[in-house]
Amino acid sequence: MTIKAVVKGVGHYLPDRVVENAEFEATLDTSDAWIRARTGIERRHFAAEGETTSDMGTKAAQAALDMAGLSANDVDAIILATSTADLTFPSAATMVQQGLGMTRGFAFDVQAVCAGFVYALTTAKSMIESGQAHRILVIGAETFSKLMDWSDRGTCVLFGDGAGALLLQGEQDTDRGILAAHLASDGRYKDILFVDGGVSLQTTGHLRMQGKEVFRHAVEKLSDTARSTLADAGLTPDDVSWIVPHQANRRILEGVSKRLKVPMDQFIVTVQDHGNTSAASIPLALARGHADGRFAPGDVLVIGAIGGGLAWGTAVLRW
Repeated sequence: MTIKAVVKGVGHYLPDRVVENAEFEATLDTSDAWIRARTGIERRHFAAEGETTSDMGTKAAQAALDMAGLSANDVDAIILATSTADLTFPSAATMVQQGLGMTRGFAFDVQAVCAGFVYALTTAKSMIESGQAHRILVIGAETFSKLMDWSDRGTCVLFGDGAGALLLQGEQDTDRGILAAHLASDGRYKDILFVDGGVSLQTTGHLRMQGKEVFRHAVEKLSDTARSTLADAGLTPDDVSWIVPHQANRRILEGVSKRLKVPMDQFIVTVQDHGNTSAASIPLALARGHADGRFAPGDVLVIGAIGGGLAWGTAVLRW
């Protein structure tokens, strides 16, 4: 008897405030054209005053439950990927649990920055396959606008806020679900993407990035892990229906497209509308692809992300 973690629901939430590139022209030496040319980003959403990561995660999770026709107490666990939890503790996942009215099961956060959703998804896969849980909400939610240095045009124009969620359910003897996953990290590259604050330093800090180095590692590692994870699933890039990547920079996605020889029209691209929403970017892209009717039953999706750590990972699933 084989159990697979199958997607039963998907949902998302974006804050009301939309920030167009032109808004940055008043305070930075930048322009809409400069940002678009280098990143593909046109706009992003910023959380409202008092709107938290758990608030957004709760709304995305409820949307996934609604799609599946389930209530919160039908779920065994919540795994929330974030680097911008509301508080140092307790976890934002437990706040989502409370927000949904879920009074059973367990909830915890995963922190792997932009790769966090893939890490959370892989953890959920293992729990479902082992029988520890039957249904798990996997959420990515971020308020990266709280980490920006608004004088640094190389970073502050890149990021946005939002949340996305998948509801996974264990099913027996099916060819659907998560087929394979691979995680990796290399702490030698910590200094090319990090936040210069934290509990030990008693500051929130700001995001710092060496853009060219991050770009190089992203294209290489996302391409290589996609190939190896497809091989683990007994597949090749020719079998791929859709690539659903972390949405950091359109030029990174184009580089991955060339290395994998998968055309860009098979990529779900939302970076133009959301910017880089870190752990939220993949579930937001999945929600967009589903809402647009692009995923058909049986489609092979490759999900991949890289973030600070460096940490990266890929999952292959059949829709």
